[in-house]
Amino acid sequence: MDDIEKGFDQLLEMVEEMNRKNIPLLGEVREKAAALLAKMGKTTVPVVQRIGMTMVDRAKLDGKGEPYDAQYHPRKMIVLGKSEPAPYRPDDPGKKVTDQFCVLSEDGNFYEIMYSTDGMFLDSYLNPLTPEQVLDIYGLEVMFMLYRAMRDYLEDQKDLVDALGRVLDYIKT
Repeated sequence: MDDIEKGFDQLLEMVEEMNRKNIPLLGEVREKAAALLAKMGKTTVPVVQRIGMTMVDRAKLDGKGEPYDAQYHPRKMIVLGKSEPAPYRPDDPGKKVTDQFCVLSEDGNFYEIMYSTDGMFLDSYLNPLTPEQVLDIYGLEVMFMLYRAMRDYLEDQKDLVDALGRVLDYIKT
């Protein structure tokens, strides 16, 4: 039993030592998180141009609330997070926000896309955000989602290249 207790005490000491090292590093990462997020956004531009979605700018709504006759924002975007809707849009305090998302645009900038509906029409406002604002509103999860999107894209590309390679090998034989 003494060996188990000694081993457990050593583990506790190692955990405490790691905590002592982590605290200053974590503080430094938090201080530089906005700069990291900005850099991630800028370097991701070519991928966002390929995998991004065109988001609805405005549309009419049918009787079931489904959009039709949609007009789209000119830039592609990837959605990184969702938050509780703001009470109103910055461009028009009379419009209630029904859905609100954090997006990264193919221009490398972060935005909040705020959707409003009145039962007959759906329209949106693209609110520019600084990386600091993104982290304040959506938290560090946005950084994780951006990383995850890039990792998933890489895996998809690898699978595609591998499949094309197998097809070429098959054709050559």
